[in-house]
Amino acid sequence: MFQLSLLVWGFLVFGLPISVGATETTKGIVVAIGGALKADNADVWGRIVSLSGGPGAKWLVFPTASGEPEQSAKSLIESLQKQGARAEMIPLSDKLKGFDIRAVVADAKWIASIDGASGVYFAGGAQERITSALYNADGKPTPMLDAIWRLFHRGGVVAGSSAGAAIMSETMFREPPDILTVMRRGAKWGSEIDRGLGFAGPGVFVDQHFLKRGRIGRMVAVMAQQDIKLGLGVEENSAAIIRGNDLEAIGGRGVLLVDLRGAKGTSVKPLSVSNAAITWLDRGDRMNLASGAVTPSAIKLAGKKLDHTQSDFKPYNNRVRFYADMLGDNTVLFAMSELLDSPASESRGIAFSAGRAVAKVATAADEGEDIGFEFRLFKTAATLGYFTSKLGSEDYSILRMGLDIVPVQMAKPLYVPLASAGREKAGENMRSPLLPSGTSAATSKLENVK
Repeated sequence: MFQLSLLVWGFLVFGLPISVGATETTKGIVVAIGGALKADNADVWGRIVSLSGGPGAKWLVFPTASGEPEQSAKSLIESLQKQGARAEMIPLSDKLKGFDIRAVVADAKWIASIDGASGVYFAGGAQERITSALYNADGKPTPMLDAIWRLFHRGGVVAGSSAGAAIMSETMFREPPDILTVMRRGAKWGSEIDRGLGFAGPGVFVDQHFLKRGRIGRMVAVMAQQDIKLGLGVEENSAAIIRGNDLEAIGGRGVLLVDLRGAKGTSVKPLSVSNAAITWLDRGDRMNLASGAVTPSAIKLAGKKLDHTQSDFKPYNNRVRFYADMLGDNTVLFAMSELLDSPASESRGIAFSAGRAVAKVATAADEGEDIGFEFRLFKTAATLGYFTSKLGSEDYSILRMGLDIVPVQMAKPLYVPLASAGREKAGENMRSPLLPSGTSAATSKLENVK
């Protein structure tokens, strides 16, 4: 009954079904790891070996993206072997002496090895090294990439961490500028974003180190620019397992999903979007990418249900904060969790270039730097959550929270010292344009409870 109700939400809110995720011919499994995967994370390492057939399964490690391929491959092989897999390196790297990339991708020996394997693992580093190696200069796949696709279509596992996760979508970040620059003017095709390998399927965009590095802004910007409807932001030491249209979050944290299928008023330069939807899948949670149906983990279902539409809703927080850096380390999840478990209907925060914003005099180099962004999180009729403390911390699963992002003009300088004389008058004149009328930035506790 629970999953059915969420499925109905999907049709009402998403306007589903819509083509995302795997195609009908997909048989393989994608494991996109958010980077910084710990060697002792048995939940992830054990799971990927299990998915490939268990102990004895043959794995091939691609250290292509790494600046230190031998060391990277050695570490990854050891982690796979600890779970019972047989693992070896494919020497596809321009940093390995004695191997030529163009020769390796066409070598019958290595292609035969892939044809006999159950899984491949792409190391982290620079993702453009992977795509540059596996695509020919004319953009066509090399024999080695064809072999990896054969492995995938016969039910094999294609896994990768960090850069190895970025390549899983059809569009990937290549060498992007800072996040706010992408939000202000988009990303340039061929240099900042580029073609990935596409194992995650059409209509899905993958990014990594997601919460730790505050990457929601650049994800939404590129999704809007490229008309991609669903984004998977995988957190560090965590993984997203994609089997057909089924997504499962595992590991230390989870996956943030950005859904633009119901978004309105979207523009790119600078980014502006309203009515996006974001969902936090904690470890063990599942989602059907096509229908939007979510199945929380058993431990979450046994915990506290948070449904703000019900009369017996008793939130833990009595207020929500205003966040001065929505692109900070884990800030977006903090804000989502706080709002979910509060009586407030919305919360707000901003993201801006602090260094330029506090400068007293603008320069030519500052052009565009005074544009910041306001984030508005809000509850919808479909917003729902679960809480448990039995995973060792305060852990939420958060479904269908609304998100607006709008550009704002930042003052220059952002603030001025409060004069020792006329303090009260100065305070009255320092109201932030982002606060309600009559609220002083100097005195407000930044509460937004409704």
